[in-house]
Amino acid sequence: MSGNDREAAVRRLLEQAPRPMPPEIHTEAVRRGGRMLRRRTLARRMMWLLLLAAAVAFTVWALTARPWVEPPSNTTPPLTGW
Repeated sequence: MSGNDREAAVRRLLEQAPRPMPPEIHTEAVRRGGRMLRRRTLARRMMWLLLLAAAVAFTVWALTARPWVEPPSNTTPPLTGW
């Protein structure tokens, strides 16, 4: 099928009267769309909750483990009495 044939077929389809749609399709689409929006909202809230829990867990770990403090040396005794 060449480009002209495709264009003519598309033009024929576009010139036809649109087929009538069953009325229940609209209500079904609205119901499914609402469900999708609720799922997306729930997923977004769960992701924020997970991010908040990870931030709190990291903060608690950092405050208890204090990874920025250099650990004491175990190879040489401390110099006292000099």
